[in-house]
Amino acid sequence: MIVGEKIIEIKGSRVPGKKIESLNLNISIDGVEEKDGFVEITYTFSADYKEGAGSLSIKGILVADEEEGTKKKILEEWKKSKTLPPDYATTVLSAVNYSGSANGTLLARVLGLTAPFIPPRIQITKR
Repeated sequence: MIVGEKIIEIKGSRVPGKKIESLNLNISIDGVEEKDGFVEITYTFSADYKEGAGSLSIKGILVADEEEGTKKKILEEWKKSKTLPPDYATTVLSAVNYSGSANGTLLARVLGLTAPFIPPRIQITKR
């Protein structure tokens, strides 16, 4: 279960005079480690506005308190393939998406950009 979050970096820019038409959202998981008995997941949430109108970037750490079996599975999967187990990835991506969209909206307002809206809950599917 995710029990906390730390925002460690936030950046944003806007190019004056550029029309804002749309944006691309991206979430990347940058690292996973065990620290003080918790799982810490480092992430980057970014929004790039098309035609170079601006950008937002939020880096943070999610802190999760998981049972030993779940913790071991998460850490082994990350070490082996730099991915999260699919069922756990859905939870993590949804938490990052919510936080990034909420915090990104505040930054976007200051810069005069459109908010990086919260899309529906993220689900991982197999191809």
